[in-house]
Amino acid sequence: TAVHRAVAVAKSLMPPSRPLELAATHPTARIGPFPSWRDPHKMVSIDPWGARVLDAFPSAAERGVDLQPSIAISDAALNIIEIREAVAAGRLKPDGKVLTADGVVHGVKCSVEPVWWLPGVAKRFGITEVALRQALFEHTGGMYPELITRTDIEVFLPPIGGCTIYIFGDPATIPDESKELTVRVHDECNGSDVFGSDICTCRPYLFHGIEECITSGQAGGAGVIVYNRKEGRALGEVTKFMVYNARKRNEAGDTAQEYFKRTELVAGVQDMRFQELMPDPLHWCAVFGAHPPPARMAALPSVRQRHQAIAPLSECARYPRPHMPPPRPCPRLRRSPHSAGSASRASTASSPCPT
Repeated sequence: TAVHRAVAVAKSLMPPSRPLELAATHPTARIGPFPSWRDPHKMVSIDPWGARVLDAFPSAAERGVDLQPSIAISDAALNIIEIREAVAAGRLKPDGKVLTADGVVHGVKCSVEPVWWLPGVAKRFGITEVALRQALFEHTGGMYPELITRTDIEVFLPPIGGCTIYIFGDPATIPDESKELTVRVHDECNGSDVFGSDICTCRPYLFHGIEECITSGQAGGAGVIVYNRKEGRALGEVTKFMVYNARKRNEAGDTAQEYFKRTELVAGVQDMRFQELMPDPLHWCAVFGAHPPPARMAALPSVRQRHQAIAPLSECARYPRPHMPPPRPCPRLRRSPHSAGSASRASTASSPCPT
């Protein structure tokens, strides 16, 4: 966003000092504040007050400080073919509120941009703040010298994707332990989630989670989908596609057991999602309250279960992954002995979800 704003200023499309016009942009649903918002160690990668900057900082607004929300909350109306199919199959029934007769799902959507509190992020990662600042400075091409020169500035706005939170049902019931709650944490997979690629099962898992969240919302509770912008395990889609190519050209064939090794061979690491920060959006909407609620985690991968010390995931019942056909085998590309430029397909084993 900052880069595009800079280009707009350079092209004289907008004045450099033009602030956001916040009139009539206030949230359509009230979420929080919760006790977790006042605990500095519950959320270190987002600003819990990001959607309520005018309420949280009225004196700054009066002084003319440029306040820019890092969270926006709006209404959601989703027209999803898998949900209409679930209605047709009888798994879901319209209730006129969460799910209407036309198959549209209604809820609340929250866009959350990252706001890092560097001391807390460093502690969450188990490294020193000095090491974190130095690495961020060096591996962003020195774009942020204040990371080194201004150690008194503890907040950093990283140029990375945030997350979108969808809530089905009444958000006020989330911290209520007597109400049903279902949660699905999903990391972005553009190829499957958006374009329907059959090389993995990301999209079916996502919409299975939405279906279960709808059920909880209809039961008087709530369902929460946290959609993280961490394409290709945060390695990026370019690296992800290169891994696909390396898998296809593996003379030994493509197997699920070798997938992570192939990723590490290409990228030098198997996964860069850093799930230590994953619980922050859940704390923001009070999935984890003063006592662990009876939340149900839909298809929670084992990589996230390893961080139960950060958030009480061990107290949650987990849905098993839904039974579904395995993803299409990733074909191996083999050079033809008759033509250096041609390739033939070879059947291989199914691979796990890339993201």
